[in-house]
Amino acid sequence: MLNQAGYQAYRKNKYETASPHRLIQMLYEAALSNIAHAAKAIDDKQIMLAHRHIVRAQEIVSELIICLNEEQGGQVAANLKQIYLYVIDMLVKANLRKQKEPLAEAESLLLEIKSAWDQIGSEVSIGKI
Repeated sequence: MLNQAGYQAYRKNKYETASPHRLIQMLYEAALSNIAHAAKAIDDKQIMLAHRHIVRAQEIVSELIICLNEEQGGQVAANLKQIYLYVIDMLVKANLRKQKEPLAEAESLLLEIKSAWDQIGSEVSIGKI
């Protein structure tokens, strides 16, 4: 019981002390992880498990939309919002049909955006931006 409490405190602290940039990275990582788990669940014919992971990925992508600052982000934020909405659409399609192809498309888009986000973070941390 004590170990569980310590782990919960660690996890809470990890999120509370992370920079805004790192929090967005964590959202991407969690969405991608859920997509991967959903694909495996589809392969294993675990329909309810696939459903739960896909819905969780949808919730995370919705959170990414909420994080967008469309006022300051201008066209970039508007474009990201459209991509995120498309990703959610692919996740819904994957969930309805229990097919991996829409999951792969959603994963590909998120990986591409995450890669750019990671690059921005590395440039900020070494003072290029």
